[in-house]
Amino acid sequence: MKSSLPLTQDLITSKTMKKLITLCIATAISCSAIAADGIKETSGLVVAGGKPITLVGKQVFVGSQAPNFRVVNERFSPVTLSDFAGKTVMLSVVPSLDTGVCSLQTKRFNEEVANLPETVAMITISNDLPFAQKRFCTTETVDDITVLSDSVWRDFGEKYGLLIKDMGLLSRAIFVIDATGKITYKELVADISMHPNYDAAITAIKEAANIAVAPTTNTETVESN
Repeated sequence: MKSSLPLTQDLITSKTMKKLITLCIATAISCSAIAADGIKETSGLVVAGGKPITLVGKQVFVGSQAPNFRVVNERFSPVTLSDFAGKTVMLSVVPSLDTGVCSLQTKRFNEEVANLPETVAMITISNDLPFAQKRFCTTETVDDITVLSDSVWRDFGEKYGLLIKDMGLLSRAIFVIDATGKITYKELVADISMHPNYDAAITAIKEAANIAVAPTTNTETVESN
């Protein structure tokens, strides 16, 4: 009796290719829609390589309700912000997990969320394909923070004003959203190659979740004359 393994592998490959083709078509449609619909563009907020970049989409601000969005997980299943209703959410947005700063940012917040209660959700969002995100998480043992992809519909980047024009990447940013869905903290990192303010972000999510924040201690030694 012949083994069915080659046939099974062919089926898996076929399914994967269908997903990739669907992804490419969806991405092309999404990009065409951005160009055709005249979606708002913002310049002068962020630089990359010392040059200003243009962000596509509507900017959101502290005090406003966080727009719902649709992204995908590692299985290409849709995930929305409303799936985390009732939780305090931090969105850690990075251009690509395959770069040094983005990798360190994601690993840092992965460590931080392990020390927070289940009422807090930390989410990394990038435009990396889900396959690449899964590979990164496995290689770097990133298993506490939720990693999601905006590569299919560009819905998140457009609604939060973070999609970099002519690059297809997301600009680096941090958002904290409280349990009522209100944005309580935002950092749009002015230079895409720089790190966000980690301490400020952690303090912001603890305050939004009503978690006690340890007071800052001045450790400098005062010399007497």
